[in-house]
Amino acid sequence: MSSATVYLVGAGPGDPGLLTLRAKELLEQADCVIYDYLASQACMRFANDAAECIFVGKKGFSDHVTQDQINECLVDAARRHAGGRIVRLKGGDPYVFGRGGEEALALRAADVAFEVVPGVTAAVAACAYAGIPVTHRGVASSVALVTGHETPDKAAPVIDWDHLALGVDTLCFYMGIRDLPHIVDRLVRAGRAPETPVALVRWGTTAAQETLTATLETVVSAVEQAQFQAPAIIVVGDVVGLRDSLAWFEQRPLFGKRVVVTRTREQASALVERLSRLGADVVEFPTIEVRQRPLDATGKESLARLSENDWVVFTSANGVACSFALLEEMGLDARAFGGARVAAIGPATADELRSHGICADLVPPRFVAESVAESLIGAGVGEGSHVCVLRAATARDVLPDLLEQAGARVSVVPVYDTVAPDSREQAAHVAELLRAKNVDAVTFTASSTVRNFCALLEDQLDEGQDVAGLMDGAAAISIGTVTSRTLADAGIPVAAEADPFTIAGLVDAACDYLG
Repeated sequence: MSSATVYLVGAGPGDPGLLTLRAKELLEQADCVIYDYLASQACMRFANDAAECIFVGKKGFSDHVTQDQINECLVDAARRHAGGRIVRLKGGDPYVFGRGGEEALALRAADVAFEVVPGVTAAVAACAYAGIPVTHRGVASSVALVTGHETPDKAAPVIDWDHLALGVDTLCFYMGIRDLPHIVDRLVRAGRAPETPVALVRWGTTAAQETLTATLETVVSAVEQAQFQAPAIIVVGDVVGLRDSLAWFEQRPLFGKRVVVTRTREQASALVERLSRLGADVVEFPTIEVRQRPLDATGKESLARLSENDWVVFTSANGVACSFALLEEMGLDARAFGGARVAAIGPATADELRSHGICADLVPPRFVAESVAESLIGAGVGEGSHVCVLRAATARDVLPDLLEQAGARVSVVPVYDTVAPDSREQAAHVAELLRAKNVDAVTFTASSTVRNFCALLEDQLDEGQDVAGLMDGAAAISIGTVTSRTLADAGIPVAAEADPFTIAGLVDAACDYLG
C-alpha cells in the first residue's frame, strides 16, 4: 500500500470559527494529526478521537523541535499510516511564514503525496479583530506581509527597507517583537514618518487578545513598559487610526473572562460556542460521561410495550438519545410509542425528541421534575393512568413519587448512567487555574456535574482545603434550582442561576453576573 497523503492545513489564527470547512473535514477524518504551538487547541477538538496526535511544539526563539525533525516526523507518519490521512495543522496559513513550502519540498523529496489547505493568515485576521482594516479607501491601497526576523547583522538582508518604508501603505510584520527596535529604526531611516501609527496585536482572534497602540516614535518604549510579549502581529500605517471607531472584538460582554464548562464532551459544544461568541476564554472540563445501560428483561419488556402507556416521560436529552439507541437495538423505532403521549422536561429534550420524529405533547413551564409532575396531573394523569419514565439510573424520585401519589401506575426504566470520566490531566490544569485565581466562573448544568467536579478535584486539593476553598474567587453559575441545591450541599455558594433553566438561560446568567 502507498504511503499516506499529508495535508498541510492552515488552522487560522486561533479562533476555531475561522477554521475552513475543508480543514475541519480533514481533522475529523485524520489518522494522525501533527500540530504546533500556534495551532489552536480549540481547533484540535475537531480531530478524530482515534487519531494519533503529535505535538511538535516549535515556538519562536526555541530549539525545542527543529524544522528538519518536523520534516522527518511528517515522512515517518506518512509511512506508518500507509494509505491514510496525515494532517499537518499549522497556525495561520501554511505558506505565509509557516514554512509550509519547506515541508512540502521535504515530502516531495521523500515521494510522499501532499495537498495544501490554505488558512486565514494571522495579520489580516488579527488586525480585523482589533478593529484595523489592512486596506481602506482613501487611507491604504496596498499592504505588505513582512517577516520580523530581519536583523542588523544579517550578511545579506532580504528586505528592501527603502522601498518598503515608503512604497506600501500598510506593513504587517510577523514574529517581530524581538527585533522591534531594528524594524522601527530601519523604517524611520528609510523615510517613514515617526508619527506613523503602530499597533501590536497579541494572540489575535482569541479571548486572550491584547492590543497596544503607539507611533513609530513611541512604540519601543510602550512595548517595554507594558512588557508586551510574543506572539504578536505588528501593523504600521494610518489604518491603525481607524481602531477607535472600528474596534469590536474586545468590547464583547465576556471578553477576557475565563469560564470553565463542566458538561459532557459531546454536549459542551453548544455552551462553549455561545460563551466563546460573547468573548469568553472557555476551558472545557468534562465532569460526566453518559453511558448507555444494557437493559435487563424487564427493561426490554417496558420498551417493547411503550404503546400501552398513557404517557412516556423523558427527563433529559440524554435519556432520549439512549432510549432510541436501545429501541434500534431491539429493531424498533418511533412507532413503538403508538398512541402514547410524550412529555419532555424542557426544550432541549423536546428538540432531541423532534430529531427522532416525535413532537412532545407536553413541556412544562419550569424545567424541573416537580413542574413535569404538576403539568401531567393537570393534563389528567391520575387514578388508573399508566406512565413510563425513561431516565438516568441515578436520579431524584420526585417525579415518580408525585405521580404515584396522584394514583398513577409508574414504571421507571433507567436507560443510561452518568459517570466521572478519566479527566485527571484536565483536573490538574483546572485546579492550577483556580489556585492562581485565573478562573472567573464555573458553569454547572446538572447535579451530577457538581458531584463529579468535586470528586475529580479531590486529589488536587492542598492539605486542609476543600473544593469550595479552591473555588474561592470563581463564581459558580447554576442551570437551575436542583443543581443550586447540590452546590449548596457541597458548600459552594451559587453566584447566579439560570432563568429559564436552559443553556441559553445559563449563558444569560453568566453575562449578567460577569459582564
